[in-house]
Amino acid sequence: MVSSSTMLARMDKLIKVSYHELHRATSGFSPENSVGSGSFGIVYKGRLDEHGNRVVAVKFLDLRKNGASKSFKAECKALKNIRHRNLVSVLSYCSSIDSRGNEFKALVYEFMENGNLDSWLHPNTADEPTGSRNLNLLHRLNIAIDVALALHYLHNDCIKEVVHCDLKPSNILLDNDLVAHLGDFGLARLLPSTINTSSDQGTSSLAVPFQYKEPSAMQLQVILLLPSVTKVLNVESSKHADEGTG
Repeated sequence: MVSSSTMLARMDKLIKVSYHELHRATSGFSPENSVGSGSFGIVYKGRLDEHGNRVVAVKFLDLRKNGASKSFKAECKALKNIRHRNLVSVLSYCSSIDSRGNEFKALVYEFMENGNLDSWLHPNTADEPTGSRNLNLLHRLNIAIDVALALHYLHNDCIKEVVHCDLKPSNILLDNDLVAHLGDFGLARLLPSTINTSSDQGTSSLAVPFQYKEPSAMQLQVILLLPSVTKVLNVESSKHADEGTG
């Protein structure tokens, strides 16, 4: 089993940031800079002055929550060697001690200007002006293709197959051009290679002790496109109804 220290050592090619740098970048992890939350912590928008004033997303792990430390290790392990245009890029990590002497762990990602897909599919009308967030049929199709390409890469083009295990709209992030990037690998699993042994009695294989089926490209398109198609059909029905009563 690969230890946490070994996994982090393999990530040395990433930029290094300290707790104090992340504290400054997020204005002391101010609630005003919070852009999302998950099962194991909060994501903050930050600006790294020491690294070209770069805008980043800082995922702070709440280690008081059961499974948070395991999630950090899983994400480090899954992300250390993968690169794809439709995956959120991890820029750095921090495993240190905070100002109170408590253990501190955080991951730093590229910042996605348009937030997550869930906020587009189910906009909060109290926070967003009417019509300000709208994905048309083409947008949804492109997002479905982006996510399908990301999954194909994870399942077929990595040294070890990576299974995301937490695919949902809130983990699909959109950049400034509405290109989709799959993120949050805290529950990801790396599948071991199937071990085959040959003998005179035939060939046996050791089954992978974990089974998980992620959505196919077709299922992704149905999930993302159905609301748009339904909306179009409703508009057409209303139009015909108005014409019939006119």
